[in-house]
Amino acid sequence: MAFDFKKEYKEFYMPKKTPEIVNVPSVNYIAVRGCGNPNEEGGAYKQAIGILYALAYTIKMSYKGPKKIEGFYEYVVPPLEGFWWQEGILGVDYDKKDLFHWISVTRLPEFVTKEDFDWAVEEVKTKKKMDCSTADFFTVEEGLCVQIMHIGPFDDEPASVAYMDQFLDDNGYENDLSEERRHHEIYLSDMRNTDCSKWKTVIRHPIRKINNVQR
Repeated sequence: MAFDFKKEYKEFYMPKKTPEIVNVPSVNYIAVRGCGNPNEEGGAYKQAIGILYALAYTIKMSYKGPKKIEGFYEYVVPPLEGFWWQEGILGVDYDKKDLFHWISVTRLPEFVTKEDFDWAVEEVKTKKKMDCSTADFFTVEEGLCVQIMHIGPFDDEPASVAYMDQFLDDNGYENDLSEERRHHEIYLSDMRNTDCSKWKTVIRHPIRKINNVQR
């Protein structure tokens, strides 16, 4: 049976609908950076997703061709994820989507090296005539975070974020959002075939412990 990251690492992909604290290890991704409204038809964000999946499935299916990746095992391509921010805004303002900066990502199995990634970029360029020069091999160690399973449209996320913020305040933590540590979302639903009221999105924020908190 193919390895499924969502099932094997449930603590990172299937959180509860109440806030919880996790320590997220270093993870390698395929990444495409950009900015602008993600809902723009034919816009940069949707183009980025096309590049991500072209590379992800080229690596996943590599075992059927001459390319042999050391340590390869069959796996399910992990869900789409994204790191989001807006210049001059702490957190996310969902009413100002045009100001979004994002790093759209898909997780890579541990056995995939930078050399394997570079091979996939050339393979997609040659066989699919797709320019993947905007993609890169991206490593993130998120460390201490709070996360929650948000159910519903993206525009309703502020309520879940407020729930996380209250949880942090009640337990002696605070958000640690910065240029290195971003608002992170993991998309678990097929938005094409699922009513938006049932969309499942993991929301994750970097945090730190507040020293000498009096309770």
